[in-house]
Amino acid sequence: MGRRFGARRVAAFVAALALLVPFGAPPAAGVEPTESGIVCTSGDANPTFHLVAGAGNIGTPDGNTIRMWSYAADPGAFQFPGPTLCVVEDAVVTVVLRNELDEPVSIVFPGQAGVLAGTGDPDVTPPTDPVAPQFDGGNLVSLVQSAAPGATVNYRFVASSPGTYLYESGTNPAKQVQMGLYGGLVVRPAGQPSQAYAEADTAFNPSTEYLLLMSEVDPALHQAVERGLPYDPSTYHPRYWMLNGRSFPDTLAPNGSPLLPTQPYSSLIHMEPRTDANPLPALVRYVNVGTRSHPFHPHGNHGRIIARDGRLLRGPSTQDLSYEKFLVNIGGGQTWDALYDWRDTELWTPSHPIPVDLPQPQDAAYKDDVTWYAGSPYLGYTDDLPVGVTSFNECGEYYHMWHSHALNEAANYEAAGGGMMTLQRIDPPGGCPPAP
Repeated sequence: MGRRFGARRVAAFVAALALLVPFGAPPAAGVEPTESGIVCTSGDANPTFHLVAGAGNIGTPDGNTIRMWSYAADPGAFQFPGPTLCVVEDAVVTVVLRNELDEPVSIVFPGQAGVLAGTGDPDVTPPTDPVAPQFDGGNLVSLVQSAAPGATVNYRFVASSPGTYLYESGTNPAKQVQMGLYGGLVVRPAGQPSQAYAEADTAFNPSTEYLLLMSEVDPALHQAVERGLPYDPSTYHPRYWMLNGRSFPDTLAPNGSPLLPTQPYSSLIHMEPRTDANPLPALVRYVNVGTRSHPFHPHGNHGRIIARDGRLLRGPSTQDLSYEKFLVNIGGGQTWDALYDWRDTELWTPSHPIPVDLPQPQDAAYKDDVTWYAGSPYLGYTDDLPVGVTSFNECGEYYHMWHSHALNEAANYEAAGGGMMTLQRIDPPGGCPPAP
C-alpha cells in the first residue's frame, strides 16, 4: 500500500471515486464529458454561444444549500460556474445573453479587445456598439451594455490572443460576481490544439488539461439577496472556498456527477509519470474570480509557470521567462498557466526489485481498519492486506494534496478539512488496468 493522508471520510471519498458514474444530466451541446479535466463548451470556427443568466441552488459538503446566480447554456439547466467557453485564435466569438434575473446583468471579457454590443438577432444585425461604461445620474452602474430583466443583449469580439481568461458580469460586479455570474474562457492557438500558446515549448498532453476556477462565497450576502434584504459590504466574510464551484471533498467527484447536479466540474488532477511513452506534461489553467489572493500549493512537484493573464512569459528578445514554482499566489481577477509533470525517479517497473522490506502486519500502522504504511516508494506495487482492512487505491496509484496555503481557505464554514482543496492522482506507468 502507498501512504495515504487525512481523515477517514476523505479516503473513503477517494475510494469511491473510481466507482462513480462520470455522467449526470445530459451535457450541453459541444460538451465532451470525462471523469476529470477541462470540459469545453465549443462551437464552429466562429462560434455563437447562447447563455442565460438565472438563479439556482448548490450544495456544500457540510449539508448547506446556497442560492446562487450563474450563466448556463440557453436552453439548459442551471449550472455553477458558467460553461467553459473554448475557442480558437482569431475566431469571431458571439455571446447571446438572455436575462432571467430581476435586475440588469451583463458580461465583460477581460483581456479581449474591441468588444461590441447590440440587441436583436446577431446573425441579422451584428453587434456594432463599442462597449462603454454606463452611468445613471452620474453613478457608474455597469462596465458594459446590460440586459434588462427578460431582455437579451449580444456581444462580439475577435479572440486574437491565445491564453486563459475569464468572463463575468460587469453590472454591479461587487454583488453579481459574488453571486456567481462568471466562467472560464480558453483561446487556443490556431492550428495547435495541444499547445497552450503558439510556441512549441508550451505543448501539453491534451488528455491532461485542467481548469481550476477559484472563488469564495459569503453565505450572508447570498441569503440577503435571496430574501431581498440589504447587505453591508463592509461585513463581507467568505466562509466557503471553491474550486470549479465545489468545496472539498466534493471537488474530487467526477465531471457530471449525479451527486452534484448543478455543479458539473471536477477538480481532480489525474496523470501518469513522465516516460518515453508519455513525454508531455499536464496543463493547469488557474482562474481566480474572487477578491482575495489565493496561495495555492500543489504537493508532490513543482510546476512551470508559462503565462499570466493570457500573456506568455517572454522577454523583449523572445527569451523564455517561464520559471518553476512550488506555490502559486494567484491574485483576484488573475489567470495563470502552468505545466506539470511527475517524474518517476525510481524508474518503476513490475520486475524492478523493491528496495525496502514490506512490514509484517504487526509492524504496520492501522486506524479504523485502514493501513497507512508506505511499504515502498514505487508506483504500482500492492500486497495482500489483513482480512477486513480496506484499500483506498485501485492499482498502487499515488495521491498528492493540492490546496490553498491560507488555512482559513482549507475549510467549510471554518471547519477544517475542506474548502479550496483537491488531489493529484498519479497512476503507474501505462495507467491502471480497466476496472472489472
